[in-house]
Amino acid sequence: MKIEIWSDFVCPFCYIGKRRLEEALSQIAEGEQTEIVYKSFELDPQAEKNTGMSNAEKLAAKYGKSVEEAKQMNKNMEQQATSVGLKYNLDTTVPTNTFDAHRVAKFAESKGLGKEATERFFQAVLTDSEDVGDHDTLIKLAQDIGLDQTDVSDVLSSEQFGEVVRAEEAEAREIGVQGVPFFVVNRKYAISGAQPTEVFVQSLQKVMEEEKQSPAFQSLTDDKQGEACTDESCDVPPKNDN
Repeated sequence: MKIEIWSDFVCPFCYIGKRRLEEALSQIAEGEQTEIVYKSFELDPQAEKNTGMSNAEKLAAKYGKSVEEAKQMNKNMEQQATSVGLKYNLDTTVPTNTFDAHRVAKFAESKGLGKEATERFFQAVLTDSEDVGDHDTLIKLAQDIGLDQTDVSDVLSSEQFGEVVRAEEAEAREIGVQGVPFFVVNRKYAISGAQPTEVFVQSLQKVMEEEKQSPAFQSLTDDKQGEACTDESCDVPPKNDN
């Protein structure tokens, strides 16, 4: 089984979805043999670097809210993260452009360290409030996972892997990705959003049962949108107890 995941490092639901998927894979028979491939997606390709604003300040400005109201929005998301063992510090997350981070992640993938780069960048952004739009920060994070400082510097000072990032983003548009995380199983089945772990389990079991019989690319969640980030927001939907 192969799972391709479109995500962005500044997307809180993407890290949560990653953890939920990992837990689901630990519960199914073929989980350990699953190939995971991370794909590039920028929630805001036009995002600026070095704005000097915190995430809370940017949210407040974007939605016309007070900084305190924005912090409450972040608190709701942080509670979601806690449920899967993650510690978010969203008030101090640094809004930035993630294109170069995706380029470095693709370089890491070429060295067999794509998964490690993805995990490290998520943690850096959402837990440690580091700026992955900053080249020195990216070099440091890349060194943390075993990449050579000079090699990473060479990538960042060039346009290397930019075409790979753009191609993956174009592929996302072609298959109709409107928010992330977005999961494609065996190039055929789609799972949209950070679905609950049990939904991942049920969906992946369905893949294993129906893979040989189902000829078409199809959604496994009946068009029900899971928790996801778009270029507009990462709002936590209201809980429905019914």
